Amino acid sequence: MNTTMEELVKDGKTYRRVPKGDDHKCFGCSPANPHGLQMEFYHADDAVLHSWLVVPDHLCGWNDLVHGGVISTILDEIMSWTAISMLKKFILTKTMTVEFLKPLRMGTRLSVRGNVAEIVSEREAVIEGFLFDEGEDKLFARSSGVYALLDMKVARRMGVVDDESAKRFEPIFVK
Repeated sequence: MNTTMEELVKDGKTYRRVPKGDDHKCFGCSPANPHGLQMEFYHADDAVLHSWLVVPDHLCGWNDLVHGGVISTILDEIMSWTAISMLKKFILTKTMTVEFLKPLRMGTRLSVRGNVAEIVSEREAVIEGFLFDEGEDKLFARSSGVYALLDMKVARRMGVVDDESAKRFEPIFVK
């Protein structure tokens, strides 16, 4: 695996990193949150968003298993960033279901994928998330969520983003 800040080459494919800023405290994706997952997101194409990670030891659940809430957070994060990066909208999670398929042990190298399943309307989309081992031989969990899609004006009016936060998303929202 070869990595730079903007690209990752893995299994012969080049993945482009989704810019997300580093000056926020998001538990799922901020590199500035030492207690979080610090997820990064990559595209090889415009159909699937990817992330790779190992869950930090301090997020352990029972008997060396990854806590179900952490699994749910990983899936919500990949689905949220799928909507943000592919649909070029701010989002809010409306509903989310998670199907836990296999126990997930701490230390497992993970591959997470997200895709847009359906654009319901201008204001709503269904996004899917999948949590595999790094080799993608085992599917540990999958999810589906309905996400509210917000343009910049609405997101600001609702207080979802402020001016400084909005600037972080400009590189993503440029079509």
